[in-house]
Amino acid sequence: MKPLAATLPFPETLPEPRQSLRVAGLFAGIGGIEEGFRQAGHHSQLLCEIEPGAKRVLEDRFPDVSIVEDVRDLPSLGDVDLVAAGFPCQDLSQAGRTAGITGDRSGLVGEVFRLVSDPATTPKWLLLENVPFMLQLERGQAMRFLTDSLSDMGFRWAYRVVDSRAFGVPQRRRRVVLLASRTEDPRTILFPDEAGPVIEERERNGRACGFYWTEGVRGLGWAVDAVPTLKGGSTIGIPSPPAIWMTDGRIVTPDIRDAERMQGFETDWTVAAQPEQPHRLGARWKLVGNAVTVPMAKWLGQALAEPREVPELTETEIVAGMRWPDAAWGENGQAWKVDRSSFPVQWERPALETFLDHDPKPLSLRATAGFLKRADQGRLRFVDGFIDALHAHHKKMSAL
Repeated sequence: MKPLAATLPFPETLPEPRQSLRVAGLFAGIGGIEEGFRQAGHHSQLLCEIEPGAKRVLEDRFPDVSIVEDVRDLPSLGDVDLVAAGFPCQDLSQAGRTAGITGDRSGLVGEVFRLVSDPATTPKWLLLENVPFMLQLERGQAMRFLTDSLSDMGFRWAYRVVDSRAFGVPQRRRRVVLLASRTEDPRTILFPDEAGPVIEERERNGRACGFYWTEGVRGLGWAVDAVPTLKGGSTIGIPSPPAIWMTDGRIVTPDIRDAERMQGFETDWTVAAQPEQPHRLGARWKLVGNAVTVPMAKWLGQALAEPREVPELTETEIVAGMRWPDAAWGENGQAWKVDRSSFPVQWERPALETFLDHDPKPLSLRATAGFLKRADQGRLRFVDGFIDALHAHHKKMSAL
């Protein structure tokens, strides 16, 4: 098997694929998976989303697609080829309640299993997407629940942790992509491409660096030439954008329109979310932070259109007590670790500073002061010049 080149330009919309899939998108959010699939030539037939702002975005961006509000009200999915479900991660993420796979919200994955088990619906593929913390949750029991449930339903499954930086955007965002099928081999989709591993850099070396001003004691979310994972913000609608240490020393936060682009969406993709209060951006930040990166979905959609051979892989059986790795596959109750990185490809990625199309805002005085206080209390080690730049920014903002 001949692999794809490791470095590719960000691809334009692809021609109609050899296999154009009919897609049902559950917990669709603002349509990251569905937009990526659309760009790869597939077609959404059904969308399901309960959050009002996200639903308005879907209605604006997918006007010809039927949208259902609550997955629990769906009796059947109809005749579709792929069911995509980026099910709620609030009970799985480290930032959430870590209640586990059976929490009130993440437990909705059971509704997905109900629908794909319906004899009237025979999708070829099931796609699940979530945060990497699901691999560790409950010492791996959450992942074991998912994979055992899939095996019991007759699915062969494979998953891989992927990083959004691989797909041409300056955002470090790691997500688990799990693909399953009763009739196909998901290894032909997830594993042929390999462009990693990528060594994480820490030193600035003349580049802009992203970090989270809300941290500073135990973590920083530090990213060189990228922003750390975009977050949904607070539960009361206060936006929580990352900060960027620019090459000229400024400390800024990106515009919401550039945050949309960091997820691979068009500028103002979410403008329909809050039409009655267009200048209050908390709702838009939450929707963007919870979204799936569009070019990652495009890569997956392209792979689904033209499955390839299963590559030769070094495999290790996963037994009770072992940690779930970053890539694995399984069937019939068994699972195997495979050697695959979070960079299946390396599409051309612009520098963070040149990526920004809109003027960023200076990090507020209050936010800067809070970060410096936490940094002083903690024991984190910072790269040379970083804390000095923050003190200079604090002095400048104090003088305004």
